[in-house]
Amino acid sequence: MAEESTSPDPVELVRDLLAAANSRDFDAMVSFYALDAVWDMSPMGLGVYEGRAAIRRFLEDWFDSYGEWAMETKTVVDLGSGVVYGVQEQQGRVAGSSGAVRLRDAFVCQVADGRFVRFTRYPDIDQARAAAERLAQERADG
Repeated sequence: MAEESTSPDPVELVRDLLAAANSRDFDAMVSFYALDAVWDMSPMGLGVYEGRAAIRRFLEDWFDSYGEWAMETKTVVDLGSGVVYGVQEQQGRVAGSSGAVRLRDAFVCQVADGRFVRFTRYPDIDQARAAAERLAQERADG
C-alpha cells in the first residue's frame, strides 16, 4: 500500500488561511506560518516581517485600518516543490471613511512541513507569476 502524505495540500492551506483572515482570527492565521516564517511585503513597498509575532503585528495593523474588509482568492496554483502562486482581491472600507477600497494583487508562498515559510505579495500579477515559476524551477532543480 502506498504511503500518503500527512502534510496538507498547499492549495487547501492557502484557502484555510483565507478563511481565517476573513474571520479576522489572528491566532489561526499565524498558526499557518512556521515560527521563523517571512512575510515579505517589500514588492509593495511595505517591508519584510520575520517570525510569527512580527507577522501578526503587521496583520493586526492592516486589519485595524479597515472598518470593513474581505478577501477573495481568484487563483491558486500549486507549482510543485512547495511553491504556490495566487491572485487575490481585497475589498473594504477604510476605518472612519465611506469610500470603498479594492486591491488586486498576487502572492508567491513557499510551504515546508505543512507551514508557510515565506509569503511574498506583489502588486504586479505577471511579476509574481514569473517569480513563482522561477522559484519552483530552482527548487525542483535542487
